[in-house]
Amino acid sequence: MYLLYCDESGTTHDPNCHHFIFAGFATFERQGYWFSQELDQIAARFDPADSNSIELHGSPMFSGRGKWRRVPKADRIQAITDALNVFAQSNYSNRLFASVIRNQALSTADPVEFAFEQLASRFDSFLQRLHRKGDTQRGVMIFDKTTYEGTIQSLATDFRSVGHSWGVLRNLSEVPLFLDSKASRLIQLADLIAYAIFRYYEHGDDQFYSIIRRRYDAEGGVIHGLREDI
Repeated sequence: MYLLYCDESGTTHDPNCHHFIFAGFATFERQGYWFSQELDQIAARFDPADSNSIELHGSPMFSGRGKWRRVPKADRIQAITDALNVFAQSNYSNRLFASVIRNQALSTADPVEFAFEQLASRFDSFLQRLHRKGDTQRGVMIFDKTTYEGTIQSLATDFRSVGHSWGVLRNLSEVPLFLDSKASRLIQLADLIAYAIFRYYEHGDDQFYSIIRRRYDAEGGVIHGLREDI
């Protein structure tokens, strides 16, 4: 089974914020433990006695908010970089997915609904391609509990029964699950990935995005894992 850990960055309602991102990474179920171990080591730099109290989240780390306020900026930037490299240097089967929306680009569609439809259908397509190659896998999408839970659950149910714009979801074994990011290093990694993409599109800052941009789901030179509406 493949698990797609997802999070959002940006907003749909702040006039000073121009982009909304849904992004995450798909990984085979048995690789989750390795990711968690690697990320725990990064968190332990900042509280060796209680590394679980350290949450790896892009915006607070970058700006120095909360527990990160007293951490030197160079150390915070290095931690973000190292965490993203955990994904970038992981097994090639792990794939990046993202929907990037410039808020003014969608005249009628709800950005949250549109972005989720993109992520869900592209993840389903990835699993379908694996099936055609003889590697039949099911998938589950996993979000932070704070992420538009009601909207996403309703959409996922409709996509599996009625269908989405390009068909019906056939390879997802369950509606999306929602976890508390405090308990999941993999949700925290999805947050860092979404933030890296947001920094690139919103501010033209590629110091983080350059680490992961080559890991989008792709085949035959065609990138399937990225949708831009900008």
